[in-house]
Amino acid sequence: MNNSKQFFLFLILIFVVFTGYSQKEITGQVFDHQNEKLSGATVLISKDSVSSILAYAISDVDGKFKIAVETDRDSLFLKVSYLGFETFKKTIGNEAQALNVKLSPSSQSLKEVLVKSEIIQQRGDTLSFSVAAFKGKNDRVIADVLKKLPGIDIRPNGQIYYKNEPIQNYYIEGLNLLEGRYSLANNNLSVEAVSKVEILENHQPVKVLDSLEFSERSSINIKLKKDVTLSGTATAGMGAAPLLWKTNVTPMIFTKKRQAIVTYQSNNTGNDVSGEIRNFSIKHSGSEFDIDKTDWLSIQNVSEPPFRAERWLDNNIHLGSLNILQHIKEDLDLKLNISYLNDYQQQDGSTQTRYFTPTDTIDVIENTNNAIFVSKLEGQLTFENNADKNYLKNQLEFNGFWNANRGFIDRPDAQIKQQLDNPFFGIKNDLRLLRTLGKQLITFDSNTGFTATNQDLLVQPGQFEAIFNDGDPYGEIRQLVSSKKIYTDNSAGFTKALGKFTLSPKFGFSIQNQQLDTDIFLENGEEVLDSDFKNRNQFVESSVYFKNAVSFESKDETWNLSLSTPLEFKSFRLEDENFEEQRGLDRLVFEPYFYVKKKLSAFWDANASAGLSYDFGKLQQLYYGFLLNGYRNLNRYNAPISEETQQNYSGGLNYRNPLKQLFLDASYSYNFTENNLLYSSNIGENGRTILEAVARDNSFDNHSFSAGGSKYFRKLKTTFKLNTSYNLLKRQQLLNNTMAEVKTRSFTLRGSVDAEISSWLIANYSGTSSTYTSGFGERDFQQIETQQHMIDLYFYPKENQYLSVSGEYYENSLSENGDNYFVNLGYQFTFSKPKMDLNINWQNILNTDAFTKAYNNQYYYVQSSYRLRPSQVLATLKFTF
Repeated sequence: MNNSKQFFLFLILIFVVFTGYSQKEITGQVFDHQNEKLSGATVLISKDSVSSILAYAISDVDGKFKIAVETDRDSLFLKVSYLGFETFKKTIGNEAQALNVKLSPSSQSLKEVLVKSEIIQQRGDTLSFSVAAFKGKNDRVIADVLKKLPGIDIRPNGQIYYKNEPIQNYYIEGLNLLEGRYSLANNNLSVEAVSKVEILENHQPVKVLDSLEFSERSSINIKLKKDVTLSGTATAGMGAAPLLWKTNVTPMIFTKKRQAIVTYQSNNTGNDVSGEIRNFSIKHSGSEFDIDKTDWLSIQNVSEPPFRAERWLDNNIHLGSLNILQHIKEDLDLKLNISYLNDYQQQDGSTQTRYFTPTDTIDVIENTNNAIFVSKLEGQLTFENNADKNYLKNQLEFNGFWNANRGFIDRPDAQIKQQLDNPFFGIKNDLRLLRTLGKQLITFDSNTGFTATNQDLLVQPGQFEAIFNDGDPYGEIRQLVSSKKIYTDNSAGFTKALGKFTLSPKFGFSIQNQQLDTDIFLENGEEVLDSDFKNRNQFVESSVYFKNAVSFESKDETWNLSLSTPLEFKSFRLEDENFEEQRGLDRLVFEPYFYVKKKLSAFWDANASAGLSYDFGKLQQLYYGFLLNGYRNLNRYNAPISEETQQNYSGGLNYRNPLKQLFLDASYSYNFTENNLLYSSNIGENGRTILEAVARDNSFDNHSFSAGGSKYFRKLKTTFKLNTSYNLLKRQQLLNNTMAEVKTRSFTLRGSVDAEISSWLIANYSGTSSTYTSGFGERDFQQIETQQHMIDLYFYPKENQYLSVSGEYYENSLSENGDNYFVNLGYQFTFSKPKMDLNINWQNILNTDAFTKAYNNQYYYVQSSYRLRPSQVLATLKFTF
């Protein structure tokens, strides 16, 4: 690998210095060629003919309009359009004025689709969606409406995407109460309490950076109808086959000074409420250390089906969460987020795994029955002062797990018990400070944390007999792992504006000390003393860095550019008491990154990026001694510290037209990676795998393409969404001591339709089609095609009740029983006083008891059959207030 490779990116652009804003009000009236007043004409104001829209209005019944404009431009561009007339375009002065606009008839159809009411408003970089315009009869919480909005996509895990990118923050009345755990509000905030959903494009959450550093990310802000809002949900349900229960009590209060969301949820119906507290936060630069749990050991699990958990999850879950925000004074907030999760799950199924090597195929058949115990406590205390001239955010976070797993595997040649105790504790403090000093902004960041885990895996009978017991069977093998990590990263710098340029140099250092102790014991407590099966590692990673960033925004806001040029000296030291050899590595790395965004017109924009990055070995890929990761996986990495160099290139094109309610996007990315280590997998006849690292230079490349679009048809009250993606990956792999180039290709097409067909019928459809192909070199050894289709029909015989029928179809080309069908039936009656829903739902009418899934992964494929929940009936009473 060439570690001295350099990457140069060049930036030259000069523009005029930023000046202050003042607001002007432009009024006027629109007439046709016969001096008749035109109602519903669209009036747009922008900086010029290609810039984004600053503001717009719709003429009233008298043809009148009024627009407030805030910009420093001397002139503005006015555009007035109406169906059947030529578009009026004129450059006007940036001053308060009254205009009379006369439109001439057009012999050609207009390109614009005109909006007769403001279901979507645009003001600068903010899009406002009217909730009332998109709300359907069976929508109860804000998530029901969000999934219909064009440009917005809610993924199966609950994460929200806008224009195919994850949102940065989720605000309620401008306050970030949940700090990334926004599913709790999304799934429980009553839609009746919300007036608008705002998309904050190019959103900079730190006020003091707003005019200094542009952001390409977007956030969501939920606007409520009242200054004081009491909302939430309360649900109670009972059912049978077996005895079922469901409880959800989630009260909320939102005022100018305080916000609070409290919840208790419990069920055994398969609803995985742990997703309510999943954290989707996007960390700021310099906050790389996290206290996420590391699983060194695991038991063999059955692959989960690719549909909602209510169909397959056999659970008994309890969740409690308290979230409070106190607005102490202007720009100063104190937040507490704490939650506890307790869950017991049972998994029952079978798996057939086929390994493909350049010389042979190996089959493994396993029938699995697992019991999973999850106990998790997490909390976060946040103090934030987000003012115009200063910023301070201190976040103290802790995380504790007390997990235990039990498993039983029935194979044709053996019966195997697994037992795993997997506790974990982590705590960290993240401080960020920005303060104005003269004409520059002083910045300081500090991130310090500690984690610890002690994991214990017991397998009966013992495995890898040839290695541990001279080929003879033996009773049990136990793997113990103890790992601790302490980390600190501290930096200081400043941010200064020079005209339209912003400079942000930063100096800092980081130190991470990680310890790993592992031991293997056989039956009767016999310790394996061979140093090849022990680890006493201490791994120290330290760095000193200078990171400089330059950003530019043109005066007309059509160009945004940024260039970061970090220079970092990294040092790695690994010591193991069991081995005399020590590993060390010192590298001076330069990791430039360049990003550019160009507004092509009011509706089109394009972006491109290029970057060079380095990644060095973590302790998870550095230990000398063998580690029994799972009952048939024995791993070690007795090789030099890994070094990986990545070149990343990407480009994208976006179109968003709020007047037509049309959003389109397309992107392409290419990644080329060079490594100094190659990983060798030796797979035995029974699927037991020994993974080792080999010092050998290699490379792989990855091509990715995605495109998507969404459109709201107002007359049809229908939202249509379509997305597609393609990925091509090539990499080298050592399989049973034979070199092979593994190639994978995947293609996915996703679509959905939400339609209110008539006053008595609502239909929702979603579907996914995918193809995954893998092979060696030019030879494909496996291709798998999958189809997923879901349709929901809601029939309204009366305004306050509906009958629902839903069907699901899943097809898998590799499965012996590849077709799976599900049918569900529901009835809901809505009481007006008090406002509540009585719902009776019959799930899995066909009593489909197993689902067969197959998937590829580079050099093997897995066909698994998962035991599903039986046919069941559940009655719930739900209040949404």
